[in-house]
Amino acid sequence: MENRAGRPVVPVVRPVVAGDVPALAAMLVRSFVDDPVANFMFAGDRRRRLGLHSFFTAQLRRQYLPAGHVYATRGLGGVALWGPPDRVRRPLAELAHLLPTAPFLVSSRVHRALQLLFEVDGLHPKEPHWYLATLGTEPSQQGKGIGSALLASMLATVDEEGYPAYLESSKERNLPLYARFGFEVIDEFRSKVGSPPIWRMWREPRVPDL
Repeated sequence: MENRAGRPVVPVVRPVVAGDVPALAAMLVRSFVDDPVANFMFAGDRRRRLGLHSFFTAQLRRQYLPAGHVYATRGLGGVALWGPPDRVRRPLAELAHLLPTAPFLVSSRVHRALQLLFEVDGLHPKEPHWYLATLGTEPSQQGKGIGSALLASMLATVDEEGYPAYLESSKERNLPLYARFGFEVIDEFRSKVGSPPIWRMWREPRVPDL
C-alpha cells in the first residue's frame, strides 16, 4: 500500500473494542482456514470454519479483551492478541472458555486435540513475558504491512518495559516475518498426538536507541 508520493503507508493500529469482535472473528476464520493445526483439529471445510469462529470468538471475548491488550488495524484487516507478563494463567479455566468449540472438533480426535492444547500450554516459558496468542491478517490484505504494523506497534511497548516476548507459529511461512522483528525459533514442537509441527519462538527485549 502506497500513498500518492509512492511511499509505503503504515497501517494505523488501535485498541479493539467489544463491537469489533464479530468482524474480527470472521476475519480470523478466513486467515486460519488453511492452518495445518486447524486442519488437524477440524474435519471438513464447514466444520472447520464453524469451529474456528467459535474458538476465536471465545478467545477474543473471554480471554484477551478483558486484559485489554488486543489491537487491530483500521478497517479490521488484521488483529493481534497479547497476554501481558502479569497475566495469571489458569489452563483449566481457559480451556473451559473454549468448550463451545468442542462440538466442532473431529470426533475421533477430541482427546488428542485437548491433549495438544495442554501440551502446548505446558511449554510456555516460566519467565515473565508478553505472549502473542494470535496474529491474523485478512488474506486479501496480506503483504501490505498489516502484520508488521501490529508487531511493531506492540513490540515498541514490550521493549520499553524490558520484557521478552513469546509466540507459537503453526505456519512455517510466517517464521521470516517474526524473525525480522527479533523472534528466534527455540523449538520445533511435535506432539505425541501426531499433529503438525508448531514452532516456538522467543524474543529478547531490544534496548531502544538513545
